[in-house]
Amino acid sequence: MRIEVYNDSKKNIWDEFIARSKNGTFLFLRDYMDYHRDRFTDHSLLICDDESRLAALLPANIKGTTFISHGGLTYGGFITDAAMKAPKMLRVFEAALLYLKSISIERFIYKTIPHIYHGIPAEEDRYALYLCDAKFIRRGVLAVIDARQRLPFQDRRRRGADKAVKNGLVVRQSGDFAEFWEILKRNLKERYNTIPVHSLEEITVLHSRFPDNIKLFGCYKGEELIGGVVIYESQRVAHVQYIAASDAGRQLGALDLIFSSLVTEVYNQKPFFDFGTSDEDDGYILNKGLIDQKEGFGARVIVHDHYEIRLSEWEPTKIRKAIDDRANSYMRKCDFRKLSYEEDFNSCAGLL
Repeated sequence: MRIEVYNDSKKNIWDEFIARSKNGTFLFLRDYMDYHRDRFTDHSLLICDDESRLAALLPANIKGTTFISHGGLTYGGFITDAAMKAPKMLRVFEAALLYLKSISIERFIYKTIPHIYHGIPAEEDRYALYLCDAKFIRRGVLAVIDARQRLPFQDRRRRGADKAVKNGLVVRQSGDFAEFWEILKRNLKERYNTIPVHSLEEITVLHSRFPDNIKLFGCYKGEELIGGVVIYESQRVAHVQYIAASDAGRQLGALDLIFSSLVTEVYNQKPFFDFGTSDEDDGYILNKGLIDQKEGFGARVIVHDHYEIRLSEWEPTKIRKAIDDRANSYMRKCDFRKLSYEEDFNSCAGLL
């Protein structure tokens, strides 16, 4: 395996691999990743196999002696294509970790990609993390609707949507990002004393670059925007990035009407509708009001896991043992019932 650090000359190669990958989304395209390059020291990796073919990408940044996949993205991890199989992933992990040790990285924070974003199964990295003794450090709670098994809305969610219709509210795709951002900023300030992850300028630029992926759906009373939802749309998932409503919008059921429209009409053919996280403090606090609202539309929980590998404590022994042909051949042929524990251990150890 050969490791290369990303630079702008590799943009086309990178983006082409994302497009044919089995678990990549538009968030990993360089026109999205690089919008905040001034805030992160990018150190994304390209991993080539022993025949010089691109085997995997790893979107990542460095912060001090910590390597993160990627600090500016909701999810991350190795991006792979259909050619990736379990033994190759173990070799990719080994090569990447040896490289990180060589540049004096002490911690590797690995964000997984939730399975709902996978075009075909792509959890080879989970097995590699296990063999690397990765420490489980965070579990996020995602509220998701599976179109194959759609659950009915709770009565209060239906009543909210009906109330909005009776009051003349309508939902439509909108370009009023500036107006929506004022509502969003006010909501976040009042409720959580925080600000949106993206500035208005950033979301406007990203929308212009990815108009088919980043969409604002607004709820209007006449010409007044009183609520809205920003959707990040990928091939298999419609993900809720931002939600906000004015005081009038909350009183009139604006968000109930928006989500009713999105779930049952706009995205009723999309395999998954992801309301996003409902946890705080690295997953240790569940926002009960928020998760209750999302589950009221028929969403149920999947989890999003983060891991940490301490490079000073990591050795490739377990990975090499897992894919060592001699050891595997010995394990298949040997009848351990005829050996003592010491004979068993010594025989296997001698092969590695």
